[in-house]
Amino acid sequence: MPLASELRPGMTIALEGTLYRVVEAVHHAGTAQQKGVVHARLRNLRTGVVADRRFRPEERLEEVALERRTMEYLYNDGEMFYFMDPDTYDQVPIPAAMIGDLEIFLQPNQRIPVEFHEGRPVAVVFPETVDLRVVQTSQPIRERESHVYKPAILENGLEVLVPQFIAEGDIVRINVYTRSYVDRVGKRGG
Repeated sequence: MPLASELRPGMTIALEGTLYRVVEAVHHAGTAQQKGVVHARLRNLRTGVVADRRFRPEERLEEVALERRTMEYLYNDGEMFYFMDPDTYDQVPIPAAMIGDLEIFLQPNQRIPVEFHEGRPVAVVFPETVDLRVVQTSQPIRERESHVYKPAILENGLEVLVPQFIAEGDIVRINVYTRSYVDRVGKRGG
């Protein structure tokens, strides 16, 4: 059982019977008059809600080991998302609340890690970035880097701001969590 002062982003802990993923943890050392404290941002793995918590640095927390399996996304019916284990062909329903607004990044037949605790799915692990093709944007103005951005619609329907040199057909890297342009990874037709 780790101390609160040992919390790191990505760890999974159990508090009062609920699983949380550590998003951020900052240890503030104490002074002569005040004791130290650990400020942690925790995401509830069942609901996706992020909450701030404080812990004493010496407080012991229960770290939980999750089993990670690569699953294939099949479809959703509005309430549940269905994934299939490609080895056993077992289908696993996952509540829409667990996916949240990241649904736009799921494509049929996409393979993605799903984390399980005691045989039940608790989290879908999205990559930090995805590569998507630009399907609609205005004509590029210049071929070099630019700090002026224009709107572009991607193949999954997401609208993002991209630099002026991006053209339709280009493949761009998008940060899944901020939904922002990162880089161009492929030119149109190539």
